[in-house]
Amino acid sequence: MSQALTPHRRASVPMVEPVEQPQYLTFRLGTETYALEILHIKEIIEYGGLTEVPLMPRFLRGVINLRGAVVPVIDLAVRFGRPATTIGKRSCIVIVEVQYGDDWHDLGVIVDAVDEVLDLPPEAIEPAPAFGAQLRAEFIRGMGKISGRFVIVLALEHVLSIDEMAELAGTSESLHPES
Repeated sequence: MSQALTPHRRASVPMVEPVEQPQYLTFRLGTETYALEILHIKEIIEYGGLTEVPLMPRFLRGVINLRGAVVPVIDLAVRFGRPATTIGKRSCIVIVEVQYGDDWHDLGVIVDAVDEVLDLPPEAIEPAPAFGAQLRAEFIRGMGKISGRFVIVLALEHVLSIDEMAELAGTSESLHPES
């Protein structure tokens, strides 16, 4: 006698969505290495084509034409209270998206060199130091540990706060051109 084979029915197992580990773009300003979460980065372009805008604060180096859009370019070193970035062979502009109200705007950030994109699990990020950092505390999300060295993980929403930069510029219209 032959028995009909019935497939073994497994209990319904809920699907678990894989949790993606945050990725960060690391870059250099002077001798320090910084990181920004890759979610906010649109692209990296070669330094050039910058048009200076008169009477702007020192941190606003000018604007570029990015596929027909006017994009303000921030010198991150000056934003951090340091001397202006000296443009070199590896200097580039990192295009990031920042939120202003309900809208998103592109801003360019001048960096000395882009290093790499890397995975940085949350457990590898230590809290920002309470003292001794050469940046304003709200600019630092934490200190990432990578191969025995530290990378300063930036809080983009504070470093590139359009409200604060517009206040420093003296006008709220200067940093977020009409889309």
